Amino acid sequence: MAANTDALEKATAVRGKELAEFNAEEKSSLSTIASLKGAIGKLAKHHDAAFLQSETTADELEMITLMSDLKHNVHKNQDLVKSILTPRQRKAVAAFVQNPESFIDGGLQMSHQTSLLQGAAAPSAEIFGTLKQMKEGFETNLAASQKEEMMAQGEYEGVKKGKKAEIAAGEAQISTKTDELADSDEKNAMSKKMLGETEATLAADTTFLASLKEQCVIFNEQYEERTKTRQLEIEAVSKAAAFLSSDEAQDLVSKTFSFVQVSNKFASKRRNGVAVALAKIAQTSKDPRISALAIHARLDAFTKVKKSISDMIATLAKEQEDEVQHKDFCVDEINTNEKETQIKEQEKGTLEATITNLGEQIDKLKSTIVELKATIADLEIQLKRAGEDREKANAEFQVTVADQRATQKLLAGALNILKGFYDKAALIQIKTHQPAGPPPPPGFKTYAKSSQSGGVMAMIEQIIADAEAMEKDALKAEEEEQVAYETFVTETNASIDAATKESITCAETQAKKESEKTETEMSRDGVMSELEALAGENADLHKSCDYTLKNFDLRQAARTSEMEALKQALSILSGAVMGGFLQTVKVSNGKVFQ
Repeated sequence: MAANTDALEKATAVRGKELAEFNAEEKSSLSTIASLKGAIGKLAKHHDAAFLQSETTADELEMITLMSDLKHNVHKNQDLVKSILTPRQRKAVAAFVQNPESFIDGGLQMSHQTSLLQGAAAPSAEIFGTLKQMKEGFETNLAASQKEEMMAQGEYEGVKKGKKAEIAAGEAQISTKTDELADSDEKNAMSKKMLGETEATLAADTTFLASLKEQCVIFNEQYEERTKTRQLEIEAVSKAAAFLSSDEAQDLVSKTFSFVQVSNKFASKRRNGVAVALAKIAQTSKDPRISALAIHARLDAFTKVKKSISDMIATLAKEQEDEVQHKDFCVDEINTNEKETQIKEQEKGTLEATITNLGEQIDKLKSTIVELKATIADLEIQLKRAGEDREKANAEFQVTVADQRATQKLLAGALNILKGFYDKAALIQIKTHQPAGPPPPPGFKTYAKSSQSGGVMAMIEQIIADAEAMEKDALKAEEEEQVAYETFVTETNASIDAATKESITCAETQAKKESEKTETEMSRDGVMSELEALAGENADLHKSCDYTLKNFDLRQAARTSEMEALKQALSILSGAVMGGFLQTVKVSNGKVFQ
């Protein structure tokens, strides 16, 4: 904008300077032409006075004034005078403006008859032709200067209009870019804030993941070690229980225990039955904990065994409940994951459709901008060609008008000479009268006007009228063509401005659509990342839940059976305790009765 404004100001300054120079030159040329016209008129009058033998003091004063102005203008425009006149003619003009009386007196002293007989031209007649030549030269130069001024003014108007349009477009672009800068700054600040929060979250997640991996490694090692230790313990206890359950061990125990212990033989039998039942349950359920209970049932007291069985039943019930909760959790989480996945898939489809639509709009805007630029270029070419045609037509108009005016001047001069001659001849004949005294000797016959003079003068007048009509027609046609050209220029410039504005609007819209497309693509990428996370979560859920969901009914039934068996074993133990409480020991005839 600064460059365009400066260029417009410089062009305006140059145009003002050129206009001032043209006005000064035009004023000087008009003054010189006026002086030349006055001098030519006076010379013509003095030339005619050679026949009338009349001159007044006022004419002399007017002649002196005209010569003073002419001398000043000739000196002021001496460069142009040099291009119009020959050196001999310039000397004659210089001598004439210095001493016009000598040329006029010389013309008066030379009679018309002597000039006709000797064939020599009077000094006034010679300077008369020179001055006419100067006047025509100044008029031609003035017409050329006026044409150049008109063209320069037209070019300036075009430059001015173009620069104003560029300045207006620059202002519009500055406004648009300012708004875009504000939006970009706001988005930049928000993005930086989001980046900081995301980096903090990522750092925390990374630290947590590293810690979790370390804990998982430790837990895996501890679990393997505990499982191995538990298996060794179970094997050792099973071997010990087998050894203690042998017949030899039972005999030793029966010999060692007291009478009370012998009296509890029936209870031991039931304990062995419970141990066998528990062993069968352990074999069926493949649960090492029940195997341990079977061993405790052989070794421990009923109270400990019952407590262990009760604890085992509670543990199994808790596992049953936890498995139900885990199943419900798996079903809910998988359904939620699938629902969120479906929603994100729909959102992804919507975003991809939006991206496709925005891409089509951007392509259409690009095509429109290309077409508008082509239209603007075509309009500028048409405008340039119209200017060239207008310039050519104006040049032809100037030549036509100059030719018609020159024709009019030439014929008017000839017509004035003929009219002056015939009018003066008629006046002299009218003033002739018969003097007193004896009649004079016969002289020449009366000078009669040529019978063809009227036709010639009428023809000249008709040609002058035709030239004037042609000049008027040319002026009217030129004016109409100039108006049509200006209208065409205005309409074309308006079309160019409209196309330029539309192109700018399309470019702005394209930038907004591209920004929307980028944001939509970022949103789509975010949705795809969420879909990937959901897919990973779904895989983890299936890995954790598929076995439970697939075998839930079987595991529930098996655990229920296991619990029922443990409850039966507990009932057996409870019955054994009650029997021991009611047991009565009788000793009769050395026998023990139970």
